[in-house]
Amino acid sequence: MAIFRNDDAEGAPPASEDEVRAIPLLPLRDIVVFPTMVVPLFVGRPKSIKALEDAVANGRELLLAAQRVAAKDEPDKGDIYRTGTLGSIIQLLRLPDQTVKVLVEGKGRARITKFVEDDPYFSCEYELIEEATPVTSEIEALVRSVHATFENYVKLNKKVPAEVQGNVGQIQEAARLSDTVATHLNLKLEDRQRLLEEADPAKRLEEVFGLMQAEIEVLEVEKRIRGRVKNQMEKSQKEYYLNEQMRAIQKELGDRDEFKNEVTELEEALAAKNMPDEAREKCDKEIKKLKMMSPMAAEATVVRNYIDWMLALPWNDVADENHDIVLAESILNEDHYGLEKPKDRILEFLAVQTLVETMKGPILCLVGPPGVGKTSLGKSIARATGRDFVRISLGGVRDEAEIRGHRRTYIGALPGKVIQGLKKAGSGNPIFLLDEVDKMSTDFRGDPSSALLEVLDPEQNHTFNDHYLDMDYDLSQVMFVCTANVLHEIPRPLQDRMEIIQLPGYIESEKLQIARDFLVKKQLEANGLEPEQIEFTDGGLLEIIRFFTRESGVRSLEREIAGVCRKIARDLVREGEAYKKARITPARVKKLLGERKFRHGKAEQEDQVGLCTGLAYTEVGGELLQTEVAVTPGKGKFVITGRLGEVMQESANAAMSYVRQRAKQLGLTADFNSKVDIHIHVPEGATPKDGPSAGITIATAVASALTRVPVRSNVAMTGEITLRGRVLPIGGLKEKLIAAHRGGIDTVVIPKDNERDLAEIPPHIKRGLTLIPVEHMDEVLKAALAIDDVAAFLQDGDHVVEAIFDVPGRVDEHGEGTPAGVN
Repeated sequence: MAIFRNDDAEGAPPASEDEVRAIPLLPLRDIVVFPTMVVPLFVGRPKSIKALEDAVANGRELLLAAQRVAAKDEPDKGDIYRTGTLGSIIQLLRLPDQTVKVLVEGKGRARITKFVEDDPYFSCEYELIEEATPVTSEIEALVRSVHATFENYVKLNKKVPAEVQGNVGQIQEAARLSDTVATHLNLKLEDRQRLLEEADPAKRLEEVFGLMQAEIEVLEVEKRIRGRVKNQMEKSQKEYYLNEQMRAIQKELGDRDEFKNEVTELEEALAAKNMPDEAREKCDKEIKKLKMMSPMAAEATVVRNYIDWMLALPWNDVADENHDIVLAESILNEDHYGLEKPKDRILEFLAVQTLVETMKGPILCLVGPPGVGKTSLGKSIARATGRDFVRISLGGVRDEAEIRGHRRTYIGALPGKVIQGLKKAGSGNPIFLLDEVDKMSTDFRGDPSSALLEVLDPEQNHTFNDHYLDMDYDLSQVMFVCTANVLHEIPRPLQDRMEIIQLPGYIESEKLQIARDFLVKKQLEANGLEPEQIEFTDGGLLEIIRFFTRESGVRSLEREIAGVCRKIARDLVREGEAYKKARITPARVKKLLGERKFRHGKAEQEDQVGLCTGLAYTEVGGELLQTEVAVTPGKGKFVITGRLGEVMQESANAAMSYVRQRAKQLGLTADFNSKVDIHIHVPEGATPKDGPSAGITIATAVASALTRVPVRSNVAMTGEITLRGRVLPIGGLKEKLIAAHRGGIDTVVIPKDNERDLAEIPPHIKRGLTLIPVEHMDEVLKAALAIDDVAAFLQDGDHVVEAIFDVPGRVDEHGEGTPAGVN
């Protein structure tokens, strides 16, 4: 063995015998460089680049040794093999990405004797490993065998160029031959390192010969596999070829234990699952089919997914229910204020279920404007009944397969939302909320509302057939709760299958109660405030309700309360110890939230001619609606403005026809309408208005304008009018009366047929109003016109003449005058 010393370096000054020069060490990852091997290396680690630079500056020699763990970026001395290769740098090239490409040539084997330093790079002392090269007949025979075997190896391994075989055939030295052949074998790092550490060329060549024989056996197996597969498939079926190749590999290896274990687990899960016999037979059949398939086959994945879905569904698994009506009622009242009808229906269902062991789940449809608590009521029902809760949104759903699922023939097929929801619930009797059922649409992919007909029909849903499952599933124990904003958007057949429960918008007193008992507490907690730090007065809450929100629900109200809480929280943090409890009064609300966003109608202060107060119903509650009529000289023109809908325009025409029929009783000439222009206007022209309930309001305003008799300012009215003057019933009476009470009206004229609705009116509203039920328009005029004896006025028809004069509908003693309504 020779020790590398300083005098070995070409051009270096001579050194003493005891002086040993350290040489740079380059740790290698996933590669072993053999002597005589020329190999390019890409170097990126800073320490390695520094080692290369110093090696180039000092004789271009360095030691190449492999790392034990390739993934380690910062190896220490223990991570580097002690046997490596002394290398020489042929070429070094810097790349744009700050890495270095270096071409090195192995010179000879070397063993590290001592690590000198590891900063800024590894350097070490080494000793060259001398290799004896005896020539014996045994070595010659081994060399010939290696030549012949390598020739066979090159034929089997297409990755080795053919010219390499010619170069190897000319090598006769055992040491060089073993290193050259090892370079072209597909060996693990440990095998390559073992060959590098073997100093005896004969033993090394023999080991290379054995490794090459093993590699040839693997290549021959691969060749047999390719040949067997090639005979079983068509050349154009690339995917089929790959699957068959995997099957041949598995047959050669004889290893399918993992797949067998999966099938065994499925069989055990099926045996333990509580499910109907039909479903069990179907699953058993699919598992048998899966056994016959290759685990890599595309169809195997489809079958496996189907079995997983079948085993995941809660076929006969039901959750324990709560039959305590008192507890359920307390839960419903705790979560929601009001909403008596849906609460009563849920309690009725629980009572019946207590008496009857098995009953079909009810199918409810909660219809109401946004924000009244339809969706949250579904959650409360689940909590009150002790069932699991599942919600799916049907808004924008336009594909029938979303409900029924896709057939398994489609790629990526899945069950519909109903089956998916049951899997999510984990029980067969959940509360299933179908949200926004009125917002489904239809296109070429089908009509999802028609698919819901079977789901929501108690007579059919015990055999609901999902396209993916392709078998019946019992939905009869599921309690379906649907929500919708408008009823007319839901198809009639679907409405027929549901129990419709209308949820009207909250009235002012209900909003106040909800804000006081629910919203304020919720927002105090959300904003980190304590009741001792802020107090909402009823006046402050009413200020927010009336002038900062206009909605049927309470979502905007909650947002405004949250805004107040945030501003108070800011004051609390800013003032610190000096903070005093905030009292939210109407004045404080204006200061915190700014100017009022909305206004509400108020009663007129004085009786006026041609101005009558009507009552309107909107999604956000009731409202006062003023109706104005102007009469000017003209030729019978009749104008209606105020962005009125078709139904409301027809009501105006009906009201005008009534006035013309009653011209004699009103003291008007028979042809009065041909001498004047009548203009009916409903203010707030940008707001669309429609509906028949303004009929008596318009008729009263027209009669007042023509007769010049004022309408009482404290009277409001609502009702539909017919051509004969009959007053028909209307809707939204509760909201309209609340609006009248809020606006300062004390007398309200309502249709006689609406008396049955007065039971729903809050007592304090009825106490503050004088309600006048009417059946005919004449009764409306008696209550609304501001003259002492309206009955006598209407019955006096002796003053009818050919023209309308200055005294409205009446002629002066000289027989001359001006048209009514002209000042």
